[in-house]
Amino acid sequence: MAGMATGKAEPLALRIRLRRLLREAAKFGTVGAFGFLVNVLVFNLAGQAAGLGPLQSGVLATSAAIATNYLGNRYWTYRHADKGRRRREAGLFLLFSGAGMLLENGVLAISHYGLGLTSPLADNIAKNVVGLGIGSLFRFWSYRTWVFHGVRSRHAVPPHRQRSAARSGAPAVSGSAASDRAA
Repeated sequence: MAGMATGKAEPLALRIRLRRLLREAAKFGTVGAFGFLVNVLVFNLAGQAAGLGPLQSGVLATSAAIATNYLGNRYWTYRHADKGRRRREAGLFLLFSGAGMLLENGVLAISHYGLGLTSPLADNIAKNVVGLGIGSLFRFWSYRTWVFHGVRSRHAVPPHRQRSAARSGAPAVSGSAASDRAA
C-alpha cells in the first residue's frame, strides 16, 4: 500500500511543480512583454528620432527594459523569493542582464555590421526578434537559477492545496526553486 501512495504522490507533486513553473513562466513572459514594448519604443526613438547608431540605440533601449523588468520580476514574478539579500540580487540581476544585453546586441552587430543588413526593419528583426529571443531564454534560466532562487514563502503553494496534498500522501511542494531543480 505504501508503494501505491508514493506512486500517486509523485505525479501529484510533479503536476504541482509543473503548474508552478508554467505560472512563473507566464508571469516572466508578461513582465517581458512590457519590457519588450519599452525596448522597441526606446530603440526606434533613439535610432530614428534622435539619430543614434544602432548599437547605441540598442544598449540604451536594453538598459531601459532591464530597469522595467527588474521591477516587474522583483515585485510580481518572484515576489515570494528571499528578499534578505537585495544587493546581491540586484548585482546578479545586472550581471545576467548585461550578459543578455551582449547576446541581444551581439546579434544586432553581426546583422548590421557583419552581414550588411542595415535597414531599420533588419535592425529591428535582428535585435528585437532574434537577439531578444536568445537573450530572454538566457535571462529566464539565469534569473530563476541564480537571482531570485532564495527561500520562497509558504504561500507559494496555497494552503488548501498543501492540506489536500497532505491528505493524499503527497508532499506539499512549497520549497525553493532550488528544490524544484534538484528533483
